[in-house]
Amino acid sequence: MQTATTAVPPTDCNDQPLLFQDLGSRQVVADFSGGYLSSDGGALLLRQLDRGLGLTRTLAQAFTDRRDPRYCDHTLEQLLAQRVHGLALGYEDLNDHDTLRRDPLLAAACDKPDPLGRDRLHAHDQGVALAGSATLHRLELGNHRQDRTHKITHDPARVEATLLQLGVRCLDKHARELIVDLDAMGHLVHGLQEGRHFSAYYDGYCYLPLYVFVGDVPLWAQLRPGESDAAAGVVPALEKIIAAIRKRCKQTRIILRGDSAFAREDIMAWCERHGVYYCLGLAGNARLLEMIPATLAAARARRCLTGAPSARAYADLEYQTLKSWSHPRRVVVKAEVMAVGDNPRFVVTNLPAQGFRGEDRQRFSAARLYEEIYCGRGEMENVLKQQTLDLSADRLSTHHLGSNQLRLWLATLAYLLLERLRSVGLRGSELAHATVGTMRTRLLKVAASVTVSVRRVWVRLCSAFPLQALYRRCAWRLGCVAAGAT
Repeated sequence: MQTATTAVPPTDCNDQPLLFQDLGSRQVVADFSGGYLSSDGGALLLRQLDRGLGLTRTLAQAFTDRRDPRYCDHTLEQLLAQRVHGLALGYEDLNDHDTLRRDPLLAAACDKPDPLGRDRLHAHDQGVALAGSATLHRLELGNHRQDRTHKITHDPARVEATLLQLGVRCLDKHARELIVDLDAMGHLVHGLQEGRHFSAYYDGYCYLPLYVFVGDVPLWAQLRPGESDAAAGVVPALEKIIAAIRKRCKQTRIILRGDSAFAREDIMAWCERHGVYYCLGLAGNARLLEMIPATLAAARARRCLTGAPSARAYADLEYQTLKSWSHPRRVVVKAEVMAVGDNPRFVVTNLPAQGFRGEDRQRFSAARLYEEIYCGRGEMENVLKQQTLDLSADRLSTHHLGSNQLRLWLATLAYLLLERLRSVGLRGSELAHATVGTMRTRLLKVAASVTVSVRRVWVRLCSAFPLQALYRRCAWRLGCVAAGAT
């Protein structure tokens, strides 16, 4: 049995308005005729800051572009700016750029002369100003693919030097003291990436990058295979980092700080030879525990007298390992007694217990050195949390170790950009100590309407934006930085 069918003329559902619940006596109707809009009004601030720092301009010098410019819509600087600014704005995946490429405000931030993409070479690209995910993927894989579509390569040593150069430029050249923080943080991978290794500590396959920061300023981000020792490559890194710091900060005292993974003879001996102070965690052992019964007894007596749930006592020791250390070194002991048991901790340092002439002589005493200087390294862990949680620096999903290293550098440069936004543009404001994620949510994610004419790009930011005064002040400060740079 056959049934008759009736042809229905096709309708374009995309043109149909969206109907929502009435608002009193008024209908609520929505459509997509609002024009060119963006949710990233803060991209203009990033552009101002990028120009002042010269970040993407300097980074581009570490790349080689063999493309014929006659057939290219996107310059090398524009591609790098798109990737770094995209990370700063919270778009860590390359797939995000298949939609972001139509964002006129991000295009303006990347210095595209026509943010609406009407100047594209090919007709099918008209109206799309930025590069898509495939083009950016070729940028990252240029060192590992040798064919006609992969014509952009980078020099890893120069990219590494660029991060160090830009980071050191952000340090106070008149600082009396700088603390250089070391940390190794496992980044889990979820594929067959080159250099992956199973770690029982992280319960998965991972890389083990080495990070070096001064305060909130990143200086080093070295991706290492997962089987690497935590201290691998630290001395060669320090040779470059300390030399760069001293070139800018000639009279500055430098203190190296890290956990017990870095308390190695070669690192400490290098610091001693080159006039660098160190304050490093030291793993406890039976010999050290045999040296502190009196200190533990003092902590127990203090706990009994005060009735507190825990009590601490501090002491200075002179200690040398049986084989690995070349000479005795100062070890600071924190003997803590708690209800659940004893919790002794150790720190090895070459900072003088009597302090420095003309300064607070008690600053490097055992108690203050442990509590104020060594425990301050927890701030670097907060910075690394922002790296991974807010910038997805651990999104190392390409196959090659080298291209994943480039991704790590780009994420670290995006963090540097946002750190400068916080320390320069937001200085003294309610966001002066905000995390990267908070800055992005409260300042950078502002709705904007973009109108492009012959003479101007007019950006109309949301009239209900609650931080308008802060946005204006930040834009003015960053404009002064950009003007000084040019």
